[in-house]
Amino acid sequence: MSTPATDSPAAGRSLPALLFLLATIAGVAVANIYFNQPLLDDFRQSFPQDASWIGAVPSATQLGYAAGMLLLAPLGDRFDRRRLILLQIAGICVALLVAATASTLAVLAGASLAIGILATIAQQAVPFAAEIAPPAARGHAVGTVMSGLLLGILLARTAAGFIAEYFGWRAVFGASIVALVVLAAVIMMRLPRSQPTSTLGYGKLLASMWHLAVELPGLRQASLTGAALFAAFSLFWPVLTLLLAGPPFHLGPQAAGLFGIVGAAGALAAPRAGKFADKRGPRAIITFAIALVALSFVIFAFSGASIAGLVVGVIVLDVGVQAAQISNQSRIYALKPEARSRVNTVYMVAYFIGGAIGSVVGTTAWRLSGWTGVCIAGLVFAGLAAWAHAARHEKGLAAS
Repeated sequence: MSTPATDSPAAGRSLPALLFLLATIAGVAVANIYFNQPLLDDFRQSFPQDASWIGAVPSATQLGYAAGMLLLAPLGDRFDRRRLILLQIAGICVALLVAATASTLAVLAGASLAIGILATIAQQAVPFAAEIAPPAARGHAVGTVMSGLLLGILLARTAAGFIAEYFGWRAVFGASIVALVVLAAVIMMRLPRSQPTSTLGYGKLLASMWHLAVELPGLRQASLTGAALFAAFSLFWPVLTLLLAGPPFHLGPQAAGLFGIVGAAGALAAPRAGKFADKRGPRAIITFAIALVALSFVIFAFSGASIAGLVVGVIVLDVGVQAAQISNQSRIYALKPEARSRVNTVYMVAYFIGGAIGSVVGTTAWRLSGWTGVCIAGLVFAGLAAWAHAARHEKGLAAS
């Protein structure tokens, strides 16, 4: 049974201000797993002896995020989320410092793994919003924080590209430390404590998520579909940096980062996707979203030397991935309302494992087959998502 926060928003704190703070926490935290994507060419130049495996850096970050989702996110039901957020901020600052001073690519990849694990602060912010909001405003509260998270994803590449262009890639990690320290100071002054809602031991919390995955075929299907689409998304963004760095573009990390602003179309699509999912059901929106992702890679295949074509493809890709994400989450939350945090953890772990696989496949395809190979790989992942989404033979899938 849910228990109200120890410090209610009414006690000297306005709900909109708290939601804005939680949205900022989610956005600043999740940005850390995307900072390295526009920096791959810079990493290659700094560590030329390890240039063949620079894709390990974004992959390690996303695998870390998946591990953090599995190992840390469930703790929000057991301990005060405010304390967990502050502890994770302290840890991620240490990991960012190691990344900023890394002397080898192996050290950078190890620090990136730790950054990914600790960046799951974002997954404490969303259920925190649901806890502090009254029932009538809960959906709006969660949506507000999710908007902050989405903006963090989209603008991270832009910020990283700009800072790296003028101050070098190491300054990107330093700037994030400054932002997190300032954010921690605000959290200590403004964020209330939360009240634990579960007495389950740590082992039982983790075990319950396995049981949910076994029990709910709709959750397994949504997780595979989401993982495949995020793999397609994640294979594109690191390789975009490499494409723009070579002929005919010869552009630096700032140009690659600016494509994050183009991706703001995905943020605009997210609330509309939610409304359409309510009216027509999430399955129809997910089907359309998969088609958009496949179409984006067809556009990319003909745009290897065209900025305009790449811009159009990015818009189509981001709209497709975000529409599928919102619809998939709408679908899984209805499967087991009393276990939404753990259901979400199962889904998001699969989602970011897919992202890590996509990053490796993307950089490998680029090395072996160039831009054409990357586009084919993206189409393969879109096809895998379509196959998973079409499977309705298991009991309960047709209705979910």
